[in-house]
Amino acid sequence: MAFDVARVRGLFPALGDGWVHLDAPAGMQVPEQVATAVSTALRAPVSGPGGIFPASQRAEAIVDAARRSVADLVGADPAGVVLGPSAAALLQRLADALADDWFLGDEVVVSRLDHPANIAPWQRAAQRTGSVVRWAEVDIETCELPAWQYDGLVSDRCKVVAITAASGAVGTRPDLSKIAEAARKSGALVVVDASSAAPFVPLDISAMDADVVVVSANAWGGPPVGALVFRDPAMLDRLPSSALEPGARGPERLELGPHAYPLLAGLVASVEYLAGLDDTATGSRRERVLTSLGSVKSYQAGLLANLINELRSLRHVMVIGDAMRRVPALAFTIAGVKSTDGVEHLSARGVCAFADSGHYGVFSALGVGEVGGAVRVGLAHYTNAVEIDQLVRAVAELG
Repeated sequence: MAFDVARVRGLFPALGDGWVHLDAPAGMQVPEQVATAVSTALRAPVSGPGGIFPASQRAEAIVDAARRSVADLVGADPAGVVLGPSAAALLQRLADALADDWFLGDEVVVSRLDHPANIAPWQRAAQRTGSVVRWAEVDIETCELPAWQYDGLVSDRCKVVAITAASGAVGTRPDLSKIAEAARKSGALVVVDASSAAPFVPLDISAMDADVVVVSANAWGGPPVGALVFRDPAMLDRLPSSALEPGARGPERLELGPHAYPLLAGLVASVEYLAGLDDTATGSRRERVLTSLGSVKSYQAGLLANLINELRSLRHVMVIGDAMRRVPALAFTIAGVKSTDGVEHLSARGVCAFADSGHYGVFSALGVGEVGGAVRVGLAHYTNAVEIDQLVRAVAELG
């Protein structure tokens, strides 16, 4: 495997601002080829689909290419790819559609580890239908999400198990196949939010045993668009339609209004970018994606291990969680320092990081709010060892 971080850094004009961008959990910076694809599509004549003239055919080609690119990313059929403005918006549409036949006493299982985008839609659907929301809890020592608890959480009334493929807050990657195994016993659908995992690990919808996977392109440096991927495309025609067009079929049934064609062109370019992260990768785009993300995973595992070891060597720092399988996102607390003060100090040293009050989400379950909140950072494809050292030196100054 060949991952050349210096070459990758050269793909990002934004890195010329001189800051250390450890803000990847909010979305990576945009590579030049993605920005160019969007601007080129903005300049080209593009119309609505359905016409026989070139501008209309160009629109259809862009949508088709976008579906194929997402399918290559997750190992799915392009006929099952729904495109939309964001992962959150698409999950809300999905929840609304699925809840159409829920009844009082039905259940949905969510987890404390998940982003609100994969929790709030199911809570709203449950509230509207009189269904019950059941919670999977995290291990407060390791931030693991034990799969065994799902055997007791998933009942015969369970309709959906919503689960993240990786936490953008603490990095934990749950055992999706074991969780899905519990869901299958009751016939519940498995909806996986893979947005935080997609930039760092090879995805395979069948290996995850997911019915639906959602991704957000800005997580890996793509434009602000999302995609819902159905393992069985035929499922789309069994759902209530959200489309404005009465005759909508397949993915179009959950697509509302016209597409942002320039952004979809950027989505295609962003998957090509992922496929080229390992410059020795060959074969189909799907094969190149798997090879490149395998190289990314190996490179960042070493970088993350070094960062965690360095932070743990500082007596005034506590790294939150110790999951065995994870993506390169982590959080830590600084003794005697509020998270807001900590990130202000880091900002003065040229490091981008986030402060979390600890009153919501997984940090609330861990009691992080009681110690002043947590500092959150995340590595990106372009993060290097020098930037890790700069972060560690800045944190050490607070001791």
